[in-house]
Amino acid sequence: MPDNPLTPRELDILALERRPFPGPGAKERAIREELGLSPVHYYQLLNALLDDTRALAEDPVTINRLRRVRESRREER
Repeated sequence: MPDNPLTPRELDILALERRPFPGPGAKERAIREELGLSPVHYYQLLNALLDDTRALAEDPVTINRLRRVRESRREER
């Protein structure tokens, strides 16, 4: 493990990203209720995690999937 492990909040963000959500608004509701964050702040933290080598070491499948999604969205612009 790295000397500087992910914080509990960062681990909670990764856990939330692994879950499926049933419909529109369900994920944003979970972000507010479970993490106590606004969706905007959540996505800022998530975007920073995508570039964090600790997050990649913790959950490479989720991080690589989200990096691909982010890259495809950048290419669409």
